[in-house]
Amino acid sequence: QVQLVETGGGLVQAGGSLRLSCAASGRYAMGWFRQAPGKEREFVAGISWSGVTRVYADSVKGRFTISRDNAKNTVYLQMNNLKPEDTAVYYCAARRQDDGPRGRLETYDYWGQGTQVTVSS
Repeated sequence: QVQLVETGGGLVQAGGSLRLSCAASGRYAMGWFRQAPGKEREFVAGISWSGVTRVYADSVKGRFTISRDNAKNTVYLQMNNLKPEDTAVYYCAARRQDDGPRGRLETYDYWGQGTQVTVSS
């Protein structure tokens, strides 16, 4: 069983930045998802095991960056120029499948407990 632990959430003003971290041991492709109140969980960003392949939701392209440090078993989500609509619980997810579409929730095998990100206007 893989345990995923997200850290780094918090309250920030619009235009500010936060960096989320997710600790996960093992050889997995990783993704970040988010869920706002009353909405479905949605894909934010995904990264292959090697870190070479990175994909983003259109809503965060140019503002968010996903990266990983396999020596530290950690995946990061750098979030810049945050907007109130980015407010959500952010979840880290891991999957054994390293290829194929990265935005589909059902392809991920393990999930973290989530961390709250709140962006004030």
